[in-house]
Formats: sequence, C-alpha cells, structure tokens
Amino acid sequence: MKATVATAVLIAVLFGSGYSQQKLLVKTNNTPMENNDFSTHILVNQTPAEAFQAITRFREWWSEEIEGTTDQLNETFFYHYKDVHLCKVKLIELIPNRKLVYQVIDNEFNFTKDKTEWINTYLIFDVSTQGKQTKVTFTHQGLVPSYECYLVCQDAWTSYIQGSLQSLITTGKGKPNPKEGGLNEEFVKKWGLPTKHIINMELPKQKDYSTSILVDQSPAEVFKAINNPRGWWQGEIVGKTDQLNEAFTYRMDDVHFSKQKIVELVANQKVVWLVTESNLSFVSKRDEWTHTKIQFDIKAEGGKTKVTFTHIGLVSAFECYDGCSGAWGLLIEKSLFSFITTGKGVKVF
Repeated sequence: MKATVATAVLIAVLFGSGYSQQKLLVKTNNTPMENNDFSTHILVNQTPAEAFQAITRFREWWSEEIEGTTDQLNETFFYHYKDVHLCKVKLIELIPNRKLVYQVIDNEFNFTKDKTEWINTYLIFDVSTQGKQTKVTFTHQGLVPSYECYLVCQDAWTSYIQGSLQSLITTGKGKPNPKEGGLNEEFVKKWGLPTKHIINMELPKQKDYSTSILVDQSPAEVFKAINNPRGWWQGEIVGKTDQLNEAFTYRMDDVHFSKQKIVELVANQKVVWLVTESNLSFVSKRDEWTHTKIQFDIKAEGGKTKVTFTHIGLVSAFECYDGCSGAWGLLIEKSLFSFITTGKGVKVF
C-alpha cells in the first residue's frame, strides 16, 4: 500500500470506539470524564473562522500522508500508517466556522482483537467563542474507555489536538507526521504495537442506498409532496417538515425512532434531512442512522420529473441495511410515487 495510505492506518489505530457501562475515569485538560466519548479542547486567540480553516487542513496538523479531500462535504480521505492502522473518513456535516463532523467509514487495526473498532465512530469539531477567545472542542464519538485501543488513541488525540492543531492555529505551523515517520512512529514504539506485516488492502467502496422514480407531475408538485412526509412515510411524525433548520421526529411503534433536521431546501430541486438522533430496536448498534443524511434530488427529464432518493451513509456494512433499504424501496417507489401521482400514499408494511 502507498505510504500515504499508510498514515491513515495509525489514526484508526490510535483512536478506538465503543461503549461500556463500567466506571473508568480519564482526564483530558484536567477534566475527569466518566465512561464518556473521548473529548478534549483548546483555547486560542484567533477567530472562529481561522480555527475552523486550520482544522480542515489535516495534512498540516495530523499527517502529511493523508490521501483525499478533507474540507468538502461528502468527500472522503484515507489515513494510513505502516501495517498498524488504516481508515477511511468522510465529512458528513459542515457548518462554516462552527462545526465539522467526520464519519469513519472503514477501518483496520493490527493490534486489537476487534480490528474494526473505529467503524461508524465520529470525529467532531465544535468551534465557539469563550470570552475573547475561540474554543475548539474535539470529540471522538464512540471512543470510550472499554475499547482495547482507548489508551493509545486518547494519548495520540491529546497530542494532536493540544499540540499540533493548537500550534497550527496560533502560529500557522503544525507538527504533523511527516511522510517518513514522526509522531505515529513515536507511538508505535511507546506502546509496543506490532509491525510485522504490511497491510495490502483496498477498502471497499460502499455505495449509499439510492433509488429513483419518474412521474408526470411538475417539479413544484413533487417538491411539495416530499416536504409532506405524513402523506407517504408510514408512522408517526411530529414537528415541522417543510422549513429550513426545523426538525421533526419519526416513530414506528417501538421499532424505529429518528429525528431529522432539515439542512437544505432548494425550491423544486432538492431536499436534505440530517438524522441527528436514531434508535433502531432491531440492530445491535441502535443509533446506526445518526449523522446519516436523507436526500431527494428533483429534476425535469423528458417532459417528466425524476426523483432520486439517496440515504447518504446507509451502506451495505450497516446491520440494518437489508431491512432499511427494503423499507425505503417500498416507501419511495410505491407510497411516495402514489402520493405524488394520486394525492394519497399507500400502506406498504
């Protein structure tokens, strides 16, 4: 594997994920955390805009070996270090000068029993003002003390955030891992991590679930129908569903609960909901939907209107994929289609 991909590996190696009910105290910034996701923060004199821009420049504070795009929504990048750690990371939420959320799409460690510990964890950067300073809070959602890689990962993240990232923001120069080694090599030696073989893998490219329908109605009629999910999405819906930045909840008995925030509305062209909370009773990781996006693209095509539905983040690796993709297929291809064309949705399950 290329050296650039090699750097991506240590990131995952240095940061694990999971949940535990045991009591374990860890200190970051001298603040005790009891069985929580790993979190740390820094305070700088620069503006939120300056801090935000620095965060997106991962090669300047994390590793020069990173491959891919780190600052564009829905784009992915790889981090790799020798045979120790490989991960694929996707930017799924971007609020300029305020928040960045990256999802770990794929991961492999060579020093833990569960080599996939990082998959579907989230790297979250919150930027805010505190007095006259800017506060950057980093949270690795899913990295908790019960994970085998926790001590290595929390040690590394603390060094990257409080050392390298803070330096990049305040001086314009970070301390990333250089192409020929660096901080990652230091941690491999410190923690005695194995480096006996070379990972030679290409992470599978997983496609988000998508389907489409073609109707005779106008884009305006289609847009209006989509924004009224009570007419076609089976279940109980509470809240406003057609206004930007509003949120609504969906519930189907005790099987499925989710909360959607409307993050994009382009009249007669596009609708995007961000899933901010989820609870699926039929899978082991009940919050699989959290931080995924539900997107509708509307386009005139040959005298008709095409609706392309994509659940961004719903991929075959998800435990709920078969059930969720099957349900979406019925809802979009039958119920939404019927609601647009006849004014009435249909019961599909």
